[in-house]
Amino acid sequence: MRLFRNTFIYFLALTSFLAASQESKRPLTIDDLLSLKTVRNPKISPDGQWVAFTVSEIDMEKDKSETRIWMIPAKGGEAIPMTAKGYSAGAPKWSPDNKYLSFQASKDGGKTQVWTLNRLGGEAQQLTNIKQGVSGHEWSPDGRRLLLSIRDPRPEELTKDKSDDKKAKPFVIDRLQFKRDYAGYLNRLRTHLYVYTPGDTAAIQITSGDFDDNSPAWSPDGKSVAFVSNRSDNPDGNSNNDIWVVSADNTDKGQTLRQITTNENSDSSPAWSPDGNSIAYVTVTDGDAMWYATNKLAVISATGGQPTLLAEEMDRNMSNPRFSNDGKSIFFELEESGTGIIAAISPSGRNFRRVVSGDISIRGYDMRGSLIVPLLGKSNQPHELFAFQNGQLNKLTSVNDDLINNLEKPTVEKINFKSADGADIEGFVVKPIGFDPNMKYPAILWNHGGPVSQYEFYFHTFAQLYAANGYVTLLINPRGSSGYGQAFSEILFADWGNKDFQDVIAGVDHVINAGYVDGDRLGVGGWSYGGILTNYVITQSNRFKGAMSGASEALYRTNYGHDHYQRYWEQELGLPWENAEAWERISPFNKVANITTPTLWMGGGSDWNVPIINSEQMYQAMKRLGRETQLVVYPGEHHGFRRPSFIKDRYERVLGWFDKYVK
Repeated sequence: MRLFRNTFIYFLALTSFLAASQESKRPLTIDDLLSLKTVRNPKISPDGQWVAFTVSEIDMEKDKSETRIWMIPAKGGEAIPMTAKGYSAGAPKWSPDNKYLSFQASKDGGKTQVWTLNRLGGEAQQLTNIKQGVSGHEWSPDGRRLLLSIRDPRPEELTKDKSDDKKAKPFVIDRLQFKRDYAGYLNRLRTHLYVYTPGDTAAIQITSGDFDDNSPAWSPDGKSVAFVSNRSDNPDGNSNNDIWVVSADNTDKGQTLRQITTNENSDSSPAWSPDGNSIAYVTVTDGDAMWYATNKLAVISATGGQPTLLAEEMDRNMSNPRFSNDGKSIFFELEESGTGIIAAISPSGRNFRRVVSGDISIRGYDMRGSLIVPLLGKSNQPHELFAFQNGQLNKLTSVNDDLINNLEKPTVEKINFKSADGADIEGFVVKPIGFDPNMKYPAILWNHGGPVSQYEFYFHTFAQLYAANGYVTLLINPRGSSGYGQAFSEILFADWGNKDFQDVIAGVDHVINAGYVDGDRLGVGGWSYGGILTNYVITQSNRFKGAMSGASEALYRTNYGHDHYQRYWEQELGLPWENAEAWERISPFNKVANITTPTLWMGGGSDWNVPIINSEQMYQAMKRLGRETQLVVYPGEHHGFRRPSFIKDRYERVLGWFDKYVK
């Protein structure tokens, strides 16, 4: 009896504790989302003992974000801040002698330069003093030089009066590709590669010409540099990026160039083998498929020749290749079926294996020896750094744990269902806090961008917010998405709003048939292609009670010469004056009269990816038709928002709109 009594008392105590713990947790708020920190850029020290990384966070009082560099023991432990508050620093790199941690930062309104920190302590020292600033840097293998990415200097000012140097100047445009979001109107100033020896007064330029050179990588012996550049006769008119190699000691600005790949499509992300004899890279073999094409992995001799395609049968996007120290394996990131993982294969194309896998989302990694440090996220955990070694995965950073551990978590489930034509479709359903299967909940179909991207097992901020406010959220990977093969993506070619519309509607029916979603309380929304798909949904269905279309497109011929996709428009739809029917057939604007759903239109006033004119046209048409609608334009914002107060405002307005019209 005493044993029973003691056990019973313990059970009551444990139950009370768990109940109290559960009661102490609370639903997520918009302020919580703005408090989340973002981890990026893992870099393992040469001795394998430390991992440097960046942490970005929002300062609502100053209405801006800030990025700092930290380092943490590779075996786990307390993280140490390497840069102070007050300015942003990024792109951390270790010197090969393990002594210095370099980074890029702009101080006191100056241009971005390379700085170094002695990891044993002390103040940061400015290493470069380039007039126009530095956009990238890499240490040479011997640590004596830096490879710098530098944009060409601007021409002389219009007048000798220096007081007007910051005034606006005319844009002189003669390029086929003449504008880009964030960059603005494009001129002939290009990014080239330079070699800089600390202490010298100037850097030596090793590439030149009317081309942009990017993704540079030192050869293991430090004598050569591989990089990516489109050096065709008309680089603005095609996607023919190739891998090139140039001498690091070159003083004739690129005359020693050697073209390594000759594929007419895009080759990128070069990675040298440890012996310097070969280069692994990412390639596209089907240029006609445009962005729907699968990114494949290849390896080629460092002197050029015939490449070897690796794991070609995978038919999944591969990226970010790295050789192992012994050169016997090439590691890479792999998208597949709603996950993002790390896989490996031998340079001969054999021994494919998944290395770091599961219900996860990996967004970058670093590796040294047997240690891999991925940036890994899960459904209810924002991306953090983990250490993977000897088959074990251990969490390193916990920058959001204090916040996340105090929040109630929604249930996130992967779902599978059939579309109208029998196609197999996957997605995720995020159920509201305190989910009761016997209740019927309002639901929001939240479409992803791209269209060639995918939802994965990661912490989706909008879905988390909706779950905290009583909504079921559907995150569907319709056709057009990546992660399911090229044919799955390419079916959308010149046929937007057809199969993808059928797929997301089938997902809605799937959860309604499951019995926990109220079919009379449905919302739909998304950003970029997510907004475009929203437009297709509300012009073909009146089932939805509220919609938010963010940074979407409407009348496609309007975008020709106004956004930065002219080449892609032409390849997919033809010239607008020659093939007008194709452009008009998929333009949601032509069916705007069908919209009965109250719709909120949103976008950035400076977005040249998907210009605000699209939302303005849809808003104007709905207003003229007497439909319930609203337009919100954020001045100075591009396709992705940067100003914290605007990010907060967007969360509040979207949630308020669904609360009003759906809930």
